[in-house]
Amino acid sequence: MFIKTELHCHNSFSNFHVGDEEPPYDCNVSIRDQLERSYALGLNAIFVTNHNTLDGYRQLLQYKQDHSKFKNIEVFPAEEITLDTGAHVLAYGIHDEIESGISIDDLVDKVKSQGGVSSAPHPFSLLDALRDNARKCDMIEVFNSNNVDVLSNAKATQFAIDNDMTQVSGSDSHVLSTLGRCVNVIESENNLDDILQSMKQGKIKILQTGYALQTETLEHLKYKISNSREYLVDYIAEHYPNTKWLMNLLLKIYGSNQNSHLWSVFYSVAIYLMKRISRKINFQDCDPSFMKERNLGTMFRMAL
Repeated sequence: MFIKTELHCHNSFSNFHVGDEEPPYDCNVSIRDQLERSYALGLNAIFVTNHNTLDGYRQLLQYKQDHSKFKNIEVFPAEEITLDTGAHVLAYGIHDEIESGISIDDLVDKVKSQGGVSSAPHPFSLLDALRDNARKCDMIEVFNSNNVDVLSNAKATQFAIDNDMTQVSGSDSHVLSTLGRCVNVIESENNLDDILQSMKQGKIKILQTGYALQTETLEHLKYKISNSREYLVDYIAEHYPNTKWLMNLLLKIYGSNQNSHLWSVFYSVAIYLMKRISRKINFQDCDPSFMKERNLGTMFRMAL
């Protein structure tokens, strides 16, 4: 049989697990809404991939068991783990949480020891990317809905072909409407052991892909900024002391009118600059290490 599955999605239990360099509020999708949308889309299975925690999986499973409406949707455990380099790896089918801050080699070994499957999410994005180390994983995410620069996905696809890797797509859903934006089909019975075995054998195909819309990205940012304001003020003071007056002013303006057309303009400009940086990094062999510094001045100069 063939299983339609969502391989990369988050819910509210991802909050406060993303890491010290990220706002604590990550996702506002509730357990109930996640299952309702999965049901409406006709998904057969979902893997919950919250950041650095297995929380959200057990709660989802319990809610499903208490509501017979969702009996035909299987819920499986997974985790999106932050490495010592800041890159992310998806671990499917694990039952013991894997700690963040470890090396890619140690992580892959830990996933294998639990009989799980590893995957490289957004492997050539501008942040959190495994890049060449993606080849150490069992699978590679060649299409991520949030890679709206497009070039990151193109690079991942070429890398997967060059290294003969199993290709999957990921919604990387942080708002409800993007759940199921990317769907994969697995040739398997709908149970965890069979699905993991099919993944290891490459019996998985991309069925559907689609990018997050501007409104959806801005919705996610609105949630993060509105709920993480205290963190952002402290982060700006620590990392951007020379321009904190400007950034705090923007925060104040944003707080006074979150629905202003101004933010759509900012978004469009940011995407344009992001595409220019992505082209230099992914296709002109520019060293991407400057992105980890998150220095806005350096990023802007690289985009010109």
